[in-house]
Amino acid sequence: MVTGSSSGIGRAITEHLLKSGATVIGIARNHNKYQPNSDNYKTFEVDVSDLKTLPSSLKDIIAEFPKLDGLVSNAGYGQFGGLENNSADQIYSYICANLISHMVITRMVLPHFKAQKRGDIVYIGSEAALDGGKKGSLYCAAKFGLRGFSQSLREECASTNVRVSIINPGMVRTQFFQNLDFCPGDEPVNAIEPDDVALAAISVF
Repeated sequence: MVTGSSSGIGRAITEHLLKSGATVIGIARNHNKYQPNSDNYKTFEVDVSDLKTLPSSLKDIIAEFPKLDGLVSNAGYGQFGGLENNSADQIYSYICANLISHMVITRMVLPHFKAQKRGDIVYIGSEAALDGGKKGSLYCAAKFGLRGFSQSLREECASTNVRVSIINPGMVRTQFFQNLDFCPGDEPVNAIEPDDVALAAISVF
């Protein structure tokens, strides 16, 4: 299962998994941007930020694919600027989409992985989980939280044969920056490609 599978890092991971022969359950709000010609790509339109419907959606998907053995929890978006420019509702919505959704998705797949005594969970974090940055209070809060969550979960799952990993890349050349007022420079040293992150992610499986 790959969340945010229709674009950016999630799409790159999906492409590499499909090339390897894996069946991929693609989770995204819509799949218009990416429709590979593969019978192994199973798509579901799910808004992971909608915490009221997310658990039931995932329950149905897991029931349909009982051999599910991996999760790449990737979905999210960037939001930068002064904290005071965000309302309480905007702060809540952002943290729901970029942190709590990862927790809820994991909560739904984890009993399944434990019952079958195997499973891999890979979170796509950010180097923003390692060092706070100017105008990145919300983004860094979500990524620091995801890093702490994954580290704690790894300890919880240590004796269950469920493996938990997190990848914290720096800037990656994706559509992440299209609605932001900055982007990486053109030189290769300024950013890595989605394929670079994808190769790191699929090496876990």
